Amino acid sequence: MKEDKARKLPAPGRKRSGAPVALIALLAVLAACGAGLWWWRSQGYESTDDAFIAGHVASVSPRVAGRVVETPVDDNQSVPAGGVLVRLDPDTFKVKCNQAEADVSEAEQKLQEARARHLAALASAEQSKADAVAIEAGAANAATDLFRYNHLIDSGAVSQQARDNADTASRTTAATLQAARKRQAAAEAQAAVAAAQVKTAEAGVDKFRAALEQARLELSYTEVKASVAGRVTNKAVEPGDYLQPGQAVMSLVRDDVWVVANFKETQLTRMRPGQSVAIGVDAFPDHEFTGRVESLQAGTGAAFSLLPPQNASGNYVKVVQRVPVKIVFDQPPGEDYHLAPGMSVVPRVRVR
Repeated sequence: MKEDKARKLPAPGRKRSGAPVALIALLAVLAACGAGLWWWRSQGYESTDDAFIAGHVASVSPRVAGRVVETPVDDNQSVPAGGVLVRLDPDTFKVKCNQAEADVSEAEQKLQEARARHLAALASAEQSKADAVAIEAGAANAATDLFRYNHLIDSGAVSQQARDNADTASRTTAATLQAARKRQAAAEAQAAVAAAQVKTAEAGVDKFRAALEQARLELSYTEVKASVAGRVTNKAVEPGDYLQPGQAVMSLVRDDVWVVANFKETQLTRMRPGQSVAIGVDAFPDHEFTGRVESLQAGTGAAFSLLPPQNASGNYVKVVQRVPVKIVFDQPPGEDYHLAPGMSVVPRVRVR
């Protein structure tokens, strides 16, 4: 009887053998479903880790040479547009302004004198013209009298003495008229010279006024100001430094940033401007930003490199090229998320 009962009892190992197999099968099915779901979802996205934050970076440099007397800003400080970044010693430029102002005053005085001489010359020319007109009238009368006496002398109506007197008067008035006309011409020439001197004096005033404006501009350039609002970076200037025009002393990074993602050319088949993008930033792994594709560069990165590849050399090896894609944020990142040019990101573009 005991042997029969022992045969009917199942072996201890067989009772538990079915559970692990079912669990493994279930896990395999779930893994397959997960892999399939991941594959299906990945077909609608294109992603790359060859991407970074880009932004507007303005180089700050002085327009005039001079010694630095003050640097009111520090690295990473936010500054408004028009804020003073560097002050140069203004003394030399103030002297130039004072000299230019004196030159303008002197030129304006010379212009007034030239205009006065011109007015006097015009008055003299007008008087000479009036004198010539009056003398011309007298000369005409004398000539008429002489003509009349010449006709009357034959008839004995006038004496020879009267005729000779008329001839003398005619000759005298003619000579006087000729002299008056010469004086008129000389006066008109003098008026023309005076007018030219006025033009020269006016040009001199304009010249010195332009020099004054230039001196004032250079004086204003002793304050190097921010052309745009942004944050100061890469500051390389201290009081006492002597700067040359165009010498870079710091950079200004504007707040507006975007993403430049270098996608493989094989990833661009269905990529279009306007498609939505999920943006992961390495510095903020717990936050996902959103954006959209703004544009695709008209050329690969290699095409615009300093030494573009020469594929006609005969040693050609095909390499998948990358094309920069500009991605803009839907909303500004805000002060809670410090996004700066050069930071690494991973964008995922929804292409379907």
